[in-house]
Amino acid sequence: MPGCDLPLGTCPDMCPAAERAQREKEGRLHRFEVVPGCCGKRPRADPQRAVKEYSRPAAGKAKPQPSQLRPPAVLLATVRYLASEVAERTDAPRAEVASFVVDRLRAVRLDLALQSAGDAESAVVLEAALAVLLAVVAQLWPSAADGPVDPVLLQAQVQEGFGSLRRCYSQGARPHPRQAAFQGLFLLYNLGSVEALHEVLQLPAALRSCPALRTALAVDAAFREGNAARLFRLLRALPYLQSCAVQCHVGHARRRALARLAHALSTPKGQSLPLGFMVHLLALDGPEEARDLCQAHGLPLDGQERVVFLRGRYTEEGLPPAGTCKLLVGSKLGGRTLEEVVMAEEEDEGGDRSKSRA
Repeated sequence: MPGCDLPLGTCPDMCPAAERAQREKEGRLHRFEVVPGCCGKRPRADPQRAVKEYSRPAAGKAKPQPSQLRPPAVLLATVRYLASEVAERTDAPRAEVASFVVDRLRAVRLDLALQSAGDAESAVVLEAALAVLLAVVAQLWPSAADGPVDPVLLQAQVQEGFGSLRRCYSQGARPHPRQAAFQGLFLLYNLGSVEALHEVLQLPAALRSCPALRTALAVDAAFREGNAARLFRLLRALPYLQSCAVQCHVGHARRRALARLAHALSTPKGQSLPLGFMVHLLALDGPEEARDLCQAHGLPLDGQERVVFLRGRYTEEGLPPAGTCKLLVGSKLGGRTLEEVVMAEEEDEGGDRSKSRA
């Protein structure tokens, strides 16, 4: 902030020692943060696993000391830890994992905002944090609507992450190596938004000409036009992070495509289409998902292999089915870990930097 003399963090740990001790004393440690195998009424904090939790800044509250703030290098190591050791855990419900990661990433952004870090190193931290957040939300998405995690809160946190990163970009004198890719992610996450498209079109021409941003603009155009064949062809080819960003729009795009088919093909006696055609057109995960989608919209089936378009039968009730999106999202990890994707996704996006372990 102009006129503010912000400190530079000096905390060497993912969670300051004072906070670890306080939360241990008050019994506020998450089970992901305690010493493995530790039993008893008051589990001990593991310095290698405890991560600083988010605490809302309050008016009149004393400014944090440098020893309570993690410098950019430690913040980046924290994000990498969350990506490698927490986000992909299979021994806990996805909602629990998402809640923990989202809160700790929020604390990362706050630590960064409360200190004087350079634009370049801030951008690297914010990019990594946003990439992990997008992946965690995407993993949760099929069950987010009826789960214990508020999807509105998740969306707000993603938008906050984009806001922090894009403000960081605007303060830099030159484009950052991954800026085009993350501006493309912003557009994909806000697919169909006039405001998001306007902001992207205001970017310098050199940035808009980058492959990642050109692809995002093409996806947005196909979505706006309702061109399902082109849209899902583009979605099949997107890298993993871009697929995570756009996943929340897939159900709506499939519903729009199905509505157009119903309008064009429905007759009093009914016309049928092979389910295989639906699977291919809408990039579904198989005939079973195609059957579920058709039945959710009131379309009868002819046996197990065809859907019948009868006039007056197509209906839309509630939100469209989210689907599993294994083809469009899950399969694109390609054997890589989430940490590798978060730190080196630019290779798939045609970026300048080589794969590194910063």
